[in-house]
Amino acid sequence: MSEQLRSVVSADFNAVNQFVIDQLYSEVELVESIGHYIVDAGGKRLRPLLVLLTAKACGIETDQHIPMAAVIEFIHTATLLHDDVVDMSTLRRGRPTVNAAWNNPSSVLVGDFIYSRAFQVLVSIGNLSIMEIMANTTNKIAEGEVLQLLAKSNPQPNERDYMRVIENKTAILFKAAAECGAILANAEAATAAALGRFGMHVGTAFQLVDDVLDYQGEAVAMGKNLGDDLAEGKSTLPLLFAMTHCSADEKVLTQACLTAESPDAEQLQQVIEIVLKSGGIAYTLDKAEQQATQAKACLSLLPDSLYREKLDQLVDFALQRSN
Repeated sequence: MSEQLRSVVSADFNAVNQFVIDQLYSEVELVESIGHYIVDAGGKRLRPLLVLLTAKACGIETDQHIPMAAVIEFIHTATLLHDDVVDMSTLRRGRPTVNAAWNNPSSVLVGDFIYSRAFQVLVSIGNLSIMEIMANTTNKIAEGEVLQLLAKSNPQPNERDYMRVIENKTAILFKAAAECGAILANAEAATAAALGRFGMHVGTAFQLVDDVLDYQGEAVAMGKNLGDDLAEGKSTLPLLFAMTHCSADEKVLTQACLTAESPDAEQLQQVIEIVLKSGGIAYTLDKAEQQATQAKACLSLLPDSLYREKLDQLVDFALQRSN
């Protein structure tokens, strides 16, 4: 379905991919090697697609949405490089992570390079409002990472804290992508703000579904191992729900798995089964659908167009995806 979403901006999407490749140039060979390794891994590229679709839906008359989409992709990529080091992940998009294929220092430092390249491109765009949004966004993403790290040592995790983490860590970049696309098209302030809210709701729904897939997805389709979040000690919403709707013994088992430095396969499977039977999956999907409904309502200020239609379909894709 992601190909269908891109169909109305296929030329722009290809231009973004080329721009990304061009901007990964470095005289340091390791930077280029890792940069191209990440780009070649592909991915859904929903965040840069949001920039293109919102800019087009608002009638953009320049090509500034191309570098802007690349900025969003660069920031997302840099956060993944850093995330994988923090989480000690070994698989992403069906391939070894950069920290597994090279090492942790290379992953962190190339992530820093990509972050700084994003801001170099932002300077060339030359829009102060967008600079402010992106500066605030990257700051919030960093806070979200720290909040997630703190949550791992919290013996009593709760839904409010979890939602704060995913809003800062994931949804905020979707928000920036959608809002900046509108700003570059000189959309009215109310429209840009509505599209920012659209991005926040879509990003939240996307992450909620992602958390569900950790418990019932297919490893091959997801490109990562089932139960990875659980193995890393992350208390996502399906697990939080299960911990308040399971027996005392099951809760003890679940907390032991969460706090274990390296839970074994049997422990992980037991907790996955507890989550599945608790109703945590249905509860989380219901929350994702609520976010999707709110997202679609935010499109009301846009005129009818193929781009608005694709934005509506993007919401459905975020809900229905299998990877």
